[in-house]
Amino acid sequence: MSWKPVVKLMGYFALALGAMMALPAVLGFCFGEEDAYAFLKSMAVCGGAGGIMTLACRKESVSSLTRRESILFVSLGWIVGAVFCALPYMFATASPGFNGFADAYFEAMSGLTTTGASVLRDVEAVAKCLLFWRSFTQWIGGMGIIVLFVAALPYLGISGKQMLKSEVPGPEKDGLRPRVIQTARTLWLVYAAISAVEVIALMLCGMGLFDSVCHMFSTMSTGGFSPKNASVGHYNSAPIALVITLFMILAGVNFSLYYMAITGRWRTMLRDPELRGYLLFIAGSMALIVASLHGTGFFGNIKDLAVHSLFQVVSIMTTTGFATTDFDAWPSFSRKLLLLLMFIGGCSGSTGGGLKVIRVMVIAKHASQSIFKTVHPEAVVSMRVGSRLMKPQVVSQILGFFAITAGIFLGGSLVILAFGHDIESSVSAAAATLMNIGPGLGFVGPTQNYAFFCPFLKLFLSFLMVAGRLEFFTVLVLFSRAFWKK
Repeated sequence: MSWKPVVKLMGYFALALGAMMALPAVLGFCFGEEDAYAFLKSMAVCGGAGGIMTLACRKESVSSLTRRESILFVSLGWIVGAVFCALPYMFATASPGFNGFADAYFEAMSGLTTTGASVLRDVEAVAKCLLFWRSFTQWIGGMGIIVLFVAALPYLGISGKQMLKSEVPGPEKDGLRPRVIQTARTLWLVYAAISAVEVIALMLCGMGLFDSVCHMFSTMSTGGFSPKNASVGHYNSAPIALVITLFMILAGVNFSLYYMAITGRWRTMLRDPELRGYLLFIAGSMALIVASLHGTGFFGNIKDLAVHSLFQVVSIMTTTGFATTDFDAWPSFSRKLLLLLMFIGGCSGSTGGGLKVIRVMVIAKHASQSIFKTVHPEAVVSMRVGSRLMKPQVVSQILGFFAITAGIFLGGSLVILAFGHDIESSVSAAAATLMNIGPGLGFVGPTQNYAFFCPFLKLFLSFLMVAGRLEFFTVLVLFSRAFWKK
């Protein structure tokens, strides 16, 4: 494995991130904000670092990276990319809330991985250019920063294909188009088109342009950052809550299904078993929470009860993390159900986190088959989810993924507990960062933040975020001796 092609690509990547900072810089100067200069400094650092890396490796070819080199670039792209994205927070002097590198890196990683966890105690006191940047990082991280990179650099060839396989979430990486560049561009075109429709819909509901764009960034990426302290609850508007709910549901759907719909394959899309399971999980969970909250006095009428229940179920299951109310004050059953939904997540190939609905369905099917084979040990049973035949190696990978998720979740919870935090906050913080949710329960609930954690835990939780976003294997393989052997 050669480092030079990876370094060259990292140089291009740093230059690309620096160029993206021009937009919030211009916005900051338009609003007359002092922290706009933080973006100019950050652009200079990104340009300098990117220039040095690309010039030092200018003779290296990046069109034929090996599988290991592609995996290394994807992992470093997220880990080091968060450092570059953290620069504006570190250079900002007029906005409160970022106390050192750990805070800035946590916020940047939370944005890129679409987690939505924050260290800011007073979001509304922060400059708008910084609020725009933190939401914008979610939007570019939602579809995948490497997917965007591949779409922008068409000469990557097979290297781009390997990168997409390492970054795009889901147990099977089915291509939309025969060429990887076309696949990446198609994904981003669909993503951008739905995003534009949401901005228009929010503005028609009475939300301002700046807030509409920021909430769109966070909704389509299933990220959850909001420019308001009370999140979506700040607007106290059922139409706004319903519009955001609709687009959270859309963001949690496999984006390849939208391509099917565009090309006239509606029936194939509607017959997709994962899509049906996803919608059934939402409907069933909403019904259970409505039943749990009915008569408790949390909401004055059935309409408010239905709107808030649906919003929180969708927000948590799609791993967005928006809030219209303090669901941490709900009855124990509702809170525990939301904690369970954190692990289920959206569909494979969506911007949502979690285990993914298709994996949950396969695990449930495998458990059912195991019970059947206890009675009929000689039976040969194929695994099907809907009409889709699941290959044995895919089932094996899903079971391994589930085991790794459980192990890292338990280990992460124990690490947080070791620092003296209560069990509810520790468990939900591990789940909320690992599954890319954002808010959890207890001291990391929807009205709280992560500022009280020590710098080490903030960096540790940042690692959980990127491990969960890349679905573990791409990150954990770096700790394998086999990966580094010649």
